[in-house]
Amino acid sequence: MSGLFITFEGGDGSGKSTQAGLLAEWLTEQGRTVVRTREPGGTDVGVEVRNLVLHHRGDIDPRAEALLYAADRAHHVATLVRPALERDEVVIQDRYFDSSVAYQGAGRVLDAKEVRDLSLWATDSLLPDVTVLLDLDENLARTRLDAADKPFDRLENEKAEFHGRVRAGFLALAEAEPERFLVLDATRPIDELAAAIRARVEAELS
Repeated sequence: MSGLFITFEGGDGSGKSTQAGLLAEWLTEQGRTVVRTREPGGTDVGVEVRNLVLHHRGDIDPRAEALLYAADRAHHVATLVRPALERDEVVIQDRYFDSSVAYQGAGRVLDAKEVRDLSLWATDSLLPDVTVLLDLDENLARTRLDAADKPFDRLENEKAEFHGRVRAGFLALAEAEPERFLVLDATRPIDELAAAIRARVEAELS
């Protein structure tokens, strides 16, 4: 498979969307064809799943939640991500299976390996070339979300203890795969973060 697969991970409020957008602009200027997408919600099916898992008014069993994310991921990779990579395009994606391991594994206290294995099966073991983890203290993240003045979804509404487990889960993943992860302090200035991300991606493209 050709192309380049870049994912952005981190807690809510860490700035993933901002940095993904800046990277997409830079790569387009370099003459690369870029596909920006997200999970869940990157396809028509994904939009339906996103509305269910993030905006459903009642509780969702943690295992059911993990399965819904995996189902979306299977369809998303098969219909959008793999075809783009096979066309030698760059896919920049907001969240991938590391989010499931962190949120449903660490956050919901499910078995992290089982959650990861489920996603690997769903995607036929597609791994990102680079995963950018924007690390942010969960209390500061909540301050940022409050300042954004928008309704919280189901996960954003979880307590600080939940988000602390999620952050620890992300950092454990990065420690286990340092060759894939680029871990950055999300409190750094936006332009500094963008430059660090560009440098890592440029190395992958050379």
